[in-house]
Amino acid sequence: MKAPIRTPADDGLYMPAEWAPHARCWMQWPTRGDIWGERFPETYMAYARVARAIAEFEPVSMVVNPEDEAQARLACGRGVDMVVIEIDDSWARDSGPIFLTDGAGKVGGVHWKFNAWGGKFAPWTNDERVGGEILKNLGMRKYRGPQILEGGSICVDGQGTLLTTEECLLNPNRNPHLTKQEIEQNLALYLGVSKIIWLDRGLEDDETDGHVDMIACFARPGTVLLAMPDDHNDANYARMADNAERLARARDAQGRPLEVIEVPMPSRNLQRAGGGRLCQSYINFYFANGGIVVPVFDDPNDERAVKILGEVFPDRKISPVPGFEISLGGGCIHCITQQQPAGEPLAD
Repeated sequence: MKAPIRTPADDGLYMPAEWAPHARCWMQWPTRGDIWGERFPETYMAYARVARAIAEFEPVSMVVNPEDEAQARLACGRGVDMVVIEIDDSWARDSGPIFLTDGAGKVGGVHWKFNAWGGKFAPWTNDERVGGEILKNLGMRKYRGPQILEGGSICVDGQGTLLTTEECLLNPNRNPHLTKQEIEQNLALYLGVSKIIWLDRGLEDDETDGHVDMIACFARPGTVLLAMPDDHNDANYARMADNAERLARARDAQGRPLEVIEVPMPSRNLQRAGGGRLCQSYINFYFANGGIVVPVFDDPNDERAVKILGEVFPDRKISPVPGFEISLGGGCIHCITQQQPAGEPLAD
């Protein structure tokens, strides 16, 4: 008789909050030139700026294709380590592993299934493998996630609560064979959560089908930052107003009501070259050790958003980094990064 599969929950593991101490940050070097076209050289520099900004706070490991190692090393400088693994694309949040902790100094990871956001960007064979390769590189225990899941589609508070959107996780282009209840069970068993707060939709024309990391995140237990357009006629306003109502009604895993702090969205409604709205958000920042690395867009709302984040995180240095070039590819700083919690690898 086949032995039952052990899950992270069986072993007492859970996904910690992003503000918990990190061992390092993982990124993936841009490879898909067709996404950025003639602006591909600027994209290299944009990724390198993010890597160098994060390296001011914590170690950074950049996954690169063999042919790109020299270029990436030169652009990123000595403070960023290069890890040669074959990849198809550069969104480490979504194709990389999701790390877990046992709360006592040991760290493992989940390698989820991946299909390039519902089969939108072929090929994705290498990116479907990269999460497991990173865990192998670290000598770290690997759990195989039972469904397609991207890291940008979820956010946790480290105390049992997970935030996500129905638009993404219930999208038939991800796991059409699973019910909502089955998806919730997978999240509980593989991420160690006990309460899931479902928002409705993400940003208009988001190629990820509504990733939560473009619209909302936990700032601390009991507090959520929510993107909100100034213009009530903006198509995203109705979406975010509905999400605000859901958050107002919600309770977290500890039974607490949520404080919601609204963060403005960039005021300019820009269009992608291939059609559709360009998705930009200040919520898509990276928690670093002692810092917040936040995208700015040469927009009138940049200063206001940075000020709010400074007030929310008075004990962290706010480090603005240009995000426009990255956003042309469909995401921003949080989307191209993945934190590895501090701790020793949990061996198999």
